[in-house]
Amino acid sequence: MPSILSTLLKTSLLILVLLAVLTLPNTLLAQDAGAPPASAPATASPSTPDTSATPAEGSKEAVTVVQFLSNGGKVMYVLGLASVCLVWFTAEGFFILRNGKLAPPALVARLREAVNAGNYQEAWNICKTNRCFLSNVLGAGLERIGRNKDAVEFVVEESSIRESTQLKTNTTYLSVIGVVSPMIGLTGTVWGMIQAFQTLGENGIANPSQLAANIGEVLVATMGGLVVAVPAFVFFYVLRAKAQNAILYAESQVYRLLDDIPYDQLSGVKIGENFSSDQGSKNRSTRSAVSQKVSRNVTTNCPACNAPISVGVTPCPNCGTVLDWGS
Repeated sequence: MPSILSTLLKTSLLILVLLAVLTLPNTLLAQDAGAPPASAPATASPSTPDTSATPAEGSKEAVTVVQFLSNGGKVMYVLGLASVCLVWFTAEGFFILRNGKLAPPALVARLREAVNAGNYQEAWNICKTNRCFLSNVLGAGLERIGRNKDAVEFVVEESSIRESTQLKTNTTYLSVIGVVSPMIGLTGTVWGMIQAFQTLGENGIANPSQLAANIGEVLVATMGGLVVAVPAFVFFYVLRAKAQNAILYAESQVYRLLDDIPYDQLSGVKIGENFSSDQGSKNRSTRSAVSQKVSRNVTTNCPACNAPISVGVTPCPNCGTVLDWGS
């Protein structure tokens, strides 16, 4: 719960920062509109009405954020969509890329108990019913447990790379947003300036101040692209480091669970969808006619079925294998 609250707090802070940046130009324009003219004359002639203040007061009007952003043109809709994706991918990254999400402690404890007890099929079932990075990687490894240790480690590494790539997909999109957003904003600015100069060519320079105002308005698109790009790059690098740390932690938990598995004793065992309760009896029946030589000082278990057996007893009372105990 504290981690979820922290994620929501960071997301809310990001939204507030973006809104503050977008509202700042509106505030500045409103202050300029209410400011008195700097070059107002000290005295006015009684016969001449003072009309210099009237145009100055009405020349600039306070605009809303929507009106201010509309000056950037149609590209602002694209940048608005990019900002929504930015907030979504960032919030998702802080929520998912955590140690407790990739390898939940409760799940790790259940899997460790099943593996230590030798219930590998149960461990596989736990992985299938609790999908996360740890369970997906470990479940793939348990399915190869009847081959050898190298085969298990190979498929674990392969599954880890696949799961890591899927986890970091949206984080990579943040980098794309950071690269493309300034280009989109610049495109809107260039298009707006082309239209302004076309109007200038048709009507001439009747009002240079109006031309300068139009050019200033189209620069809103460039500013919008930078407002989206800068946070996108910042959160891309933050989430990339966070993802790497969480993935390394989850991988270490997987290898710890696989460390104590006796691969030699589990040769030929099938774990997963093809598992059946009589698999062991089938293996015992195929080996029942094979004579096995057992040293008295090595084991007191049957080499065919691994059942406890007294030294010198033959055949095995559990599987019927003929045992040669030597001299």
